[in-house]
Amino acid sequence: MENFVQCIFDSLPQNELNGATLVVSGDGRYHNREAISLIIRMAVCAGVAKLLIGVNGLMSTPCVSGVIRGKRAYGGIILTASHNPGGPNEDFGIKYNCSNGGPAPESLTNDIYQRTTRIAFYKIAAIVPDISMIDKIGSYTFGKMKIEVIDATVEYLDLMKSIFDFPALKKFLQRKDFKFIYDAMHGVAGPFAQKVFVDELGAPEDSLMNSQPKNDFGGGHPDPNLTYAPELVARMGLPVVQDPNHSIDTSKFVNLPVPDFGAAADGDADRNMILGKAFFVTPSDSVAIIAAYAKQAIPYFKNGVKGVARSMPTSAALDRVANKQGINCYEVPTGWKFFGNLMDANQLSICGEESFGTGSDHIREKDGMWAVLAWLSILEFVNRDAPGGHLVSVKQIVEKHWKMYGRNYYSRYDYEHVETPKADAVMKTLIDLTNEHKKVAPLKFDNFTVAHADEFTYNDPVDKSISAHQGIRFIFTDGSRIVYRLSGTGSVGATIRVYIEQYVPESGNLSQETAEALNPLIKVALEISKMKELTGRNKPTVIT
Repeated sequence: MENFVQCIFDSLPQNELNGATLVVSGDGRYHNREAISLIIRMAVCAGVAKLLIGVNGLMSTPCVSGVIRGKRAYGGIILTASHNPGGPNEDFGIKYNCSNGGPAPESLTNDIYQRTTRIAFYKIAAIVPDISMIDKIGSYTFGKMKIEVIDATVEYLDLMKSIFDFPALKKFLQRKDFKFIYDAMHGVAGPFAQKVFVDELGAPEDSLMNSQPKNDFGGGHPDPNLTYAPELVARMGLPVVQDPNHSIDTSKFVNLPVPDFGAAADGDADRNMILGKAFFVTPSDSVAIIAAYAKQAIPYFKNGVKGVARSMPTSAALDRVANKQGINCYEVPTGWKFFGNLMDANQLSICGEESFGTGSDHIREKDGMWAVLAWLSILEFVNRDAPGGHLVSVKQIVEKHWKMYGRNYYSRYDYEHVETPKADAVMKTLIDLTNEHKKVAPLKFDNFTVAHADEFTYNDPVDKSISAHQGIRFIFTDGSRIVYRLSGTGSVGATIRVYIEQYVPESGNLSQETAEALNPLIKVALEISKMKELTGRNKPTVIT
C-alpha cells in the first residue's frame, strides 16, 4: 500500500501536487479506514495542502468524481475494487482520478506501474492520526495539512437535483400503483440511496434492500447481475441462479408482491442493474433507451444530446438510436477514461458499457444511481398521460423501443478465474483465426459468414492516442457479432468474457427468449474459441 501510494505521488508533477487538494475515500470494504489513515500520513509528506474525506471514509466512485469537479480538487484517490468481493482475504484496490474527475489516462497509469518496479523508499509521517476524526463532519489539521470531512450524500444529492426534475419524481413515487426496490448489496450506495430516494423523494424505507454498508459486503459478491444479486432477482419475480460460493436464502421473497421497478448497485455504486416485473433490461438496451428519451424526460438534456458512445463489446442498440436521431455514436475500448476524453472535448453526453455501467457528462465516471434516476424519469414521463391512468411498465417501454429500433439479442458469458496460460491460449487461437480471415476467402462458421475479424485498436479522435489489443471481434454479414476479451478487474487468474449479439429488425421476431435466439451463435462462439478443450470449462461462471 505504501509503495503504491508513493508511486502515485511520485508520478504527479511536484510543483502541482505541492499545495494541492485531494479527495480520498472508498467503498467501505475491509482495510478502508487503515488505508485512509496511511494516505493521510503520506499526503502530508508529499506536500498536499488539503484532503476532502467522506464521513466514515465512505464515498461512491461517482460522488468522488463529482466532488473533484465541484470542489475543483487536483485529483482523488479512490479505495475500491469495484464489483469484486471484499473481506480480509478478498480484493482491495487503489485508483487515482485526475482533476476532470475521471480515471487516470494510460500514460499516467503506465508511469505509476513503471515506478512500482523500481521504487526504493517511501515518505510517511511518524505520527499516526486519530482516524476517528473521519466519523464526524468537521475540519481538522494534521501537521500543515487541512482535513475536511464532508457529508458526501449531500454533495451528491445537490448534483442530482441539477439534472433531474425531483418534484416530478417525488409525485410519481407517491403513486399507489407503483412500487420500486433498490438493492445496495451492502456497498457504499446505501447511504446515498437513503438520502436520495427516501429522505428527498419520499420513497418508503422498505424500498431499500441491503442498504447498510459492510466491509465484506455481507459476505456476498457486490456485482449487480442476475447471478450475484439473487435477493433482488427473486423479489422481482425472476428465476434465481446463484453463485455457489456466495449462496443467499431467497425463500422469504417467494410470496411477496412483485415491485414494478427494481435496481441494484455494485460495491462502489458506479454500476447498475435495471429490472421490471419478471423482466431484465440488458445494460446495452438500458443505455439506448435512456438516450432515446433523454431530451424529453431529463431536464439536463433539454437542449439535446451532443453525442453518445459505447464500449466496443456493448451491443449496437445505441448506434441505432443515434442513427435515427442524427447524432454521433462512438465505439471505444472498455474503460471509462475513453469516454472522458470525448466528454472533455464536448462531443459526448451519454455513454454506457455492457458491464452494467451507464453515465453522462455530469461527471467522468459511470454512475449507478444516475441510471436509476434516469429510468425513474422515463417512467414518470411515459406515465404522465398514459391511457386510463394505467401504469406503463418497464417491459412495455422496452418492447416499444424494440418496435421502433429493432432488437439486439445479446448475452455475455464470463469464465472467471481461468488459469492465465489457458486464457492466453484461447486468445491466441482466436487471433490466429483473424489472421486466417485476412489471408483467405471469408471464413464461414455454420450459417454465419465473417465480414470482418480483427483485434480491436482504438484511435482516440481527441488526443490521437492509440490503444491496441482491446478485444477480438468477429462481425458477420448479417450484423451479428462475437467478441472476446480478457478482463483485468479480477485478482486471481483471468476472466474470459464472450459477448454474443444477434440483431433482429423491427419487422422480425422480437419476442424470442434470448438463449433461444442466440443458440446457433453461442454454439459457434464456443467452438471457434475451443473454450472447453483449452480451459476445461463445460459452462461459464456467469451468464448475463
